Amino acid sequence: MNQTDPSDPPEAVPSGRAHRLGLALAVRLALGPAVALGLARFAYALLLPSMRAELNWSFTTAGAINTANAMGYLAGALLAAQIARRTGARRAFVTGLAVTVVSLAATGATDNVIALAAVRALSGVSGAICFITGAGLVAEGAGSISAPRVASLLGIYFAGGGAGIVVSGLAIPPLLAAAPAAVGWRWGWFLLGVLGAVGFVFAAPAARASREPPVSGATEKGWPARRLGTMLIGYGLFGAGYIAYMTFIVAFLKSQGAGPGEVTVFWVLLGTASIGGAFAWAYPIAALRGGRGPSLVLAVVSTGALLPLLSRSPAAAMGSAVLFGGSFLAVVTAVTVVARRSLQPKHWTPAIAALTVAFALGQCIGPLVAGRVSDGPAGLSDGLGLSVALLLGGALLALGQRHHDPIP
Repeated sequence: MNQTDPSDPPEAVPSGRAHRLGLALAVRLALGPAVALGLARFAYALLLPSMRAELNWSFTTAGAINTANAMGYLAGALLAAQIARRTGARRAFVTGLAVTVVSLAATGATDNVIALAAVRALSGVSGAICFITGAGLVAEGAGSISAPRVASLLGIYFAGGGAGIVVSGLAIPPLLAAAPAAVGWRWGWFLLGVLGAVGFVFAAPAARASREPPVSGATEKGWPARRLGTMLIGYGLFGAGYIAYMTFIVAFLKSQGAGPGEVTVFWVLLGTASIGGAFAWAYPIAALRGGRGPSLVLAVVSTGALLPLLSRSPAAAMGSAVLFGGSFLAVVTAVTVVARRSLQPKHWTPAIAALTVAFALGQCIGPLVAGRVSDGPAGLSDGLGLSVALLLGGALLALGQRHHDPIP
């Protein structure tokens, strides 16, 4: 066979060519997480101080808006496997990405808290469907290549969120500095919608041309969730801890006197480090068995989140950006690798969906609780301290995840 059709089984493709095809697919599909995570979720932190000032929000309200996004993400995670089974993962990815792009622009069209929460919830639903089904497409496209290469391809896909962080960091702070204060945050959301549309143009054709991953049959009783029980809990703690940091870290830095230039450097450095982390963590994640890979990455994430609380210097902030940014998306890679190693291919999509449900439950709790704590006398310092505690708890729990070989 001289040419490879996307519908060919993985075994029909020589490993070298399979890796090249998988790499090209992972790079283009990574624009899905770039939009669903980097723009639709993380960029909220850049716009939050301006929105909070103009709309007279408390930190609790600001956190609740991101909790709405997380609740939508939870709903999307619950629906993703079923939608992929009915429509196919490729169509689900493309549709989810399109809805996310529209919701980005729509967020700037209202200042009503309920309407904003609804739009943020919609972007969470569509973003989760896009993210989960895209991961399944990349895992299927990896075929039977070596474990380190699989980890590398998944890392590239998840690092798309970092690319979205970099782009938003370069675009949003300068826009807010130049725009009138009352409408700057609105223009920011419109700009994010335009950037998301550009990502859609390149990601959608790649998804349509990819190979459809297998899914469990309608009569299947499910997947062996007990094999990932400890990981599910630890991943939930990670979801709560990391989103608390990502929601409030920019507001914390601004409260310490950081200007637009420092915020831009911090955010771009965080995003750039997350992209580099996709490559730096690939081999350690592949080499470590059971939950040791996720636990190690979570330990580094926790250290990064702690640094701004130990020192208020710009150097500590940039160190936090490097450590946290270079590791937090690698947690997703590490957990996905554990699932891929422990389960049969037909169980990958529902397992990734279940893990994302646990992750999303944590995200629902994290911003709201951290916001409530931050409204207390110690302010954002206590909110970030809660983030560190949750991340450390996730690292400890991940150590309890045993290694399993796949069973039929």
